[in-house]
Amino acid sequence: MIAARLNGTWERVYQRWQGSGPWETLGLVWAAVWMRWAGRGALGRLAMNLASWFAPPYFARRALARFHPRGYIAPTATLYHRHFTSGAHVFLGDRTLLYQDHQGGPIRLGDRVHLYGEDCLQTGAGGSIDIASDTHIQPRCQFSAYRGSIHIGSNVQIAPNCAFYAYAHEVKAGQIIREQPLVSKGGITIGDDVWLGCNVIVLDGAVIGSGAVIGAGAVVSGNIPPGAIAVGVPARVVKYRT
Repeated sequence: MIAARLNGTWERVYQRWQGSGPWETLGLVWAAVWMRWAGRGALGRLAMNLASWFAPPYFARRALARFHPRGYIAPTATLYHRHFTSGAHVFLGDRTLLYQDHQGGPIRLGDRVHLYGEDCLQTGAGGSIDIASDTHIQPRCQFSAYRGSIHIGSNVQIAPNCAFYAYAHEVKAGQIIREQPLVSKGGITIGDDVWLGCNVIVLDGAVIGSGAVIGAGAVVSGNIPPGAIAVGVPARVVKYRT
């Protein structure tokens, strides 16, 4: 069974490099050799950098994550986080940033999570980020977990430029807002198999049920039932997938 799964993985990887000449095959062999030493340390990051030299850019480069259980981290990705853990074959694209502020909680990524580039995941005091397996996050998404945590299920599809804020500022009169404490209504929870369109904003206290679809540009601050399709500011349910 294990051999069959490995053969299937190699077949999918090869198809991504399949081309019209010997250069594609050479690039595949080059990547396979260097990805044997993939890792988060200096030598592991160097090996992943070398592996990407002849790899196609952007989406096609995610095939590198399948070569090794440690996955692939782009040379331009920044991991400034002491409590970052990940499952197998995770993909971190160009200019992805994982940042841990003072007393920030952990970031945990499940198997085959893909961050396609320029995504920012940050945790501060009282906050953590959990993203379950096979969730794909498109470029330029922001995840900020302070006071509250962000929990995202499996097989979630998140379009570009989405933002997730698991906290808010106090806004009492007579005091500068930036000097007021951060508060939380309990963070953000997103179920399995959810699809968020471009530019969706998810605010503290939001709960999005499994199978829901959130239309582009919506602002979610409350409860969206499972299987619902919600649009607008604030997001409201317009129909159900069933």
